[in-house]
Amino acid sequence: MDRRTLLQLAVATGVGAALTDAKLAAAATNGRPVIAMLAYPGMFALDLVAPFAVFSSMATHDIQILWKQKGVIPSSGIGIEANATFAECPENVDVIFVPGGGTGTVAAMEDPEILAFVASRAAKARFVTSVCTGSLILASAGLLKGKQATSHWVVRDRLAALGAIPTNRRVVIDGNVITGAGVTAGSDLALTIASVLSNEKLAKAVQLSIEYDPDPPFDAGSPEKAPPDVTKFVESYYGGVTGAFDQAIARRKKALAL
Repeated sequence: MDRRTLLQLAVATGVGAALTDAKLAAAATNGRPVIAMLAYPGMFALDLVAPFAVFSSMATHDIQILWKQKGVIPSSGIGIEANATFAECPENVDVIFVPGGGTGTVAAMEDPEILAFVASRAAKARFVTSVCTGSLILASAGLLKGKQATSHWVVRDRLAALGAIPTNRRVVIDGNVITGAGVTAGSDLALTIASVLSNEKLAKAVQLSIEYDPDPPFDAGSPEKAPPDVTKFVESYYGGVTGAFDQAIARRKKALAL
């Protein structure tokens, strides 16, 4: 029995019995609700792959990985395949999800086609979500004004320039907007989304199914915990791309009249 079949059984036999949301109830006759996951060149692969593992294990939604064209998209050294185009994505989706990255994200922040697509689906989505620097794409689309949100710690405070309220938490929920911190926070974000899309028991079943039980060899996963010299090294390493983010943010701030 594969993991997807296991979770389908859980839904059918009681662990997922609280799936009473109207959209899910309608899914039995009208097709399953959609989780729309944006993909784009230069994103961090783990930003998308880790949440995808959670969402696919839920076995309650159709998952579309979306780009302008179908096919393989280069992302931090490996390819991610888009299985649908922007035009093929339904207007009404349960979740719009945006991953982060480095220079690829900078480009996405100023790509009119990406911003228009994200904004259009966010307008009707049940939840608008991102992980890592993906929140800067949401903010660039004008979707985080007055919202608490998080991002990768290196750029988190820069959200303020685009109207958001930077918040130092692993996962931040503000209304129907759910944002996650850097890269590996995607798993935490997706499990949080799973719990609100269905119920806590199913989310816990997914967590156990993928054996998500972090036990890192070092306690250095945030600047509050890492040694100061390590933090300075990482800040220096990202110096070039943060400068590019600053330039893109300045241009988007002007475009959004903030």
